[in-house]
Formats: sequence, C-alpha cells, structure tokens
Amino acid sequence: MLTDIFGNDVSLETTAAVESWNKMQLGFLAHAAITPTHLMDVIEREPQFAAAQALKGLFYLMLGRKELRQTSVEANAAAQAAMKQAMPTARERAFVDALGMWLSGNPRAARDRIEEVLVFAPMDSLAMKISQAISFILGDANTMRGSIENVIDTYDAQHAGRGYLLGCYAFALEETGEYRRAEKTGREGMLLAPDDAWGLHAVAHVYEMTANSKGGLDWLSSRESAWEHCNNFRYHVWWHKALMHLDEGQIDVVMDLYDNEIRKDKTDDYRDISNATSLLSRLELEGVDVGNRWEELADLSENRTEDGCLIFADLHYMLALVGGDREDAVKTMMSRMHKDAKMCKSDIQKAMAEPGIAAATGLEAFGESDYKTAFVNLSQARRNMQDAGGSHAQRDVFERLTIDAGIRSGFLNEAEAILNERKAKRNGAEDTYASVRFEMIAAGRGDGNLSLQMPAE
Repeated sequence: MLTDIFGNDVSLETTAAVESWNKMQLGFLAHAAITPTHLMDVIEREPQFAAAQALKGLFYLMLGRKELRQTSVEANAAAQAAMKQAMPTARERAFVDALGMWLSGNPRAARDRIEEVLVFAPMDSLAMKISQAISFILGDANTMRGSIENVIDTYDAQHAGRGYLLGCYAFALEETGEYRRAEKTGREGMLLAPDDAWGLHAVAHVYEMTANSKGGLDWLSSRESAWEHCNNFRYHVWWHKALMHLDEGQIDVVMDLYDNEIRKDKTDDYRDISNATSLLSRLELEGVDVGNRWEELADLSENRTEDGCLIFADLHYMLALVGGDREDAVKTMMSRMHKDAKMCKSDIQKAMAEPGIAAATGLEAFGESDYKTAFVNLSQARRNMQDAGGSHAQRDVFERLTIDAGIRSGFLNEAEAILNERKAKRNGAEDTYASVRFEMIAAGRGDGNLSLQMPAE
C-alpha cells in the first residue's frame, strides 16, 4: 500500500494521485489558495478514493453557506459509494464518518471522530488540522490545545507538518491565555514553515491580546510572503494589521487597508464579511464616519438571512444589516433565528438559542439606539459568547458594543466591571479602547453627562 507525506497508508493506486494528495494536505495546512485544485486532481484521477470525497464535503461545510450543503451531501454520497468500491483504511473511513456526522447536525461529534484518528495516527497532520478547524468553529479552545498536546511529542524536527503543528499550538496557547509560550511557539513554527499564515496570525493574536500594537506591526511588516499565497485567509491577516493601526489611532491607514486589502474583493464569504463588519463597527464606536461602506455589506448579507449554518456568521450578517439600516432583513433574520433556536436539536441550533438570540437582539437594539436593551441582551450573551465560535480578537467587537451600550445607558459600574474582566484576560494590558472607556466612565460619574464623553454616533 502507498503512503502519504505523513506516513499514513492510503488506498490510492497511483503515485501521481498520492503526489496531488500530499500537495493538498500541505496546502490545507498553509491555507493555500491552490488547495482545492489539488483535491480535485485527486478526485479526477481516483474517484474511488473515499477520503478525498469526504474532504471535499467537509471543506464545503466549513464555508458555512446554506446553498453549498447540497454539494456536501453529494460528496457524502460519493464517499459512501467509493467505500464499497475500494478498501479504505481506518483513517479514511473516519473522514467519511465525520462528514456524515456534521451533515446530521453534529460538528462536535465530527470533530471527536477525527480525534479518534489521532489516537492511532498521532502524526497525521491533516487530521490534526481538521480537528483544529472544527474546534475553532465551535469556539472550543481547550480541545484545540489538548488535541495538540496529545500528539506533539510524536513529531520530530524532520516531520513535514511540524511547523504547521506548532502554528496551531501557538494559536491554541494564545486562546487559552498562555501568551509568552504562544509567541515563542509561533515564531519557532514559522522557522520550519515560513508559509504558515496561521502560525503568523497566532503571533499577531498575542500582540492583540497584550495591547502591543507596535510590536504587532513590527511582526507583520515585511512578512507578506507568509500570507500572499493564501485563500481568503489573507484578508483576515490584513484585518489584524488594520486593528493594530486602529489602536495606534492611524485611521487613514485603517481605511486604506479596508478598501484596498480587506475588501479588495467584494466576496460574501462569511469570514470576509466578519472582517469587514467588525472593523467598521470598531471605527464607528470611535466616532469615525465610514461613509457608504455598510451598503455593499448589507446588500450581500440580505441574501444570507436564511442561512443558519453558523451563529458566528449570522451575528456578523446582523452587524451588516444593522449598519446598513435594513430593517426588514433584520426582522427576517431574527424570525429565522428564533425558529432555529426553538428547534434546538443540532449543535448550531443550540448556539442559536444561547448565545445567539440574546446577542442578535442586543445588536438590533444597539442599531436602534436603545442602549439599555442592547446592554441587557449583550451582557446576557457574553456569558457564553465563546460558543459562537471564532477567536477572542474576533469576539471582541461584541465585547466593545456591550461596554459602549452600558456606558451610553448609564450602567457605569457594570460597564467598568466588563472592562476590568477584559483587561484581566489580557494579563492586565490596557489598549487604547479600554483607556478611553475608563476615562469616559470617570467623566460620566463626574458630571453625569455621558453624551459629551461618547464618540459621535
């Protein structure tokens, strides 16, 4: 039996197919734009290879788009048929099982099935990265970290995936508050895998969470080669850079990055929408006039109100709809979210119920300048906001909206408590946003006129 680049037996029959499979695996680890091309080459050469069919289905589910679910269903059917034609390995069967579990509404079970692969194949970097990706979608940082720690000792310096493993470990360490180790690990990983945009961005997260925007800009500067080869993940790295410039008060640079990098391509991928909406929201909280930039985001998000694939996506569509004053679309999305939450059967529907409904209600109220309702609901949602998925840095936009809603509605003590919790999560570091809000609260207590202290709406 042939083996792949990570030493796994594969039921492929030709070395050409194995070569494409290896390129696909390395491309997936590096978030390379060419990854789907390599995967399709494997499928075209050997359609009976069930693992490739399953990977196709899993990749489409990760895109979080309702209309692409059918493609994943078809990929699952192809994978099931392929398993009857060939003799898949235990690893390959696990990938197929995981796809079926996610299609049944259980991405958590799918992740756990992939984790089983790492028990008997701990050096399988593809399984490692898939597990990490699903855990990230679920907001499960502890499993991300534990998964790496279970296998890291099996990777020697010559392992082709070691650099990418360290990049994933750096991110998991950062998300669990181990900032020094995260930075050290991420830097070490990039020496082994210079094209690992995930590892690069893990170190950027450390600078974000330690309020060191200058250090973050130094880290990202002149390292564009680490993310220029990426799929749309490259927009996310530019987003990180924009956040650092925002903390430095360099608004013109932020706007330039928004127009020429972050929204260079006007896609409706939820990850791209989340980059854009969260950045515009941050800008508006600082009193910046963002012009008509909400319009194209709202236009795209109006078409996603019935998706319901990921709560993280829905909440950012909601930001766009609120920002673009699309009242009818907001009502439509709220109605669908309530319906999903009431069903509360799948993992995603459970996230719709908690924290989804409260968070969406808070965002709607904030857009209507009903800051008391916004604060009450966003405060309720924040207790479980990690279940919405994403990272600390990504969810911080909801934290900022909660704090600002509290200040604007007079909940000064409560807003200050959240600011202090936010600061503690950053090991006592205080970014520009926090410094300004602490000053606002102090000024509000002094003269009682909060409207003079808030940025212009």
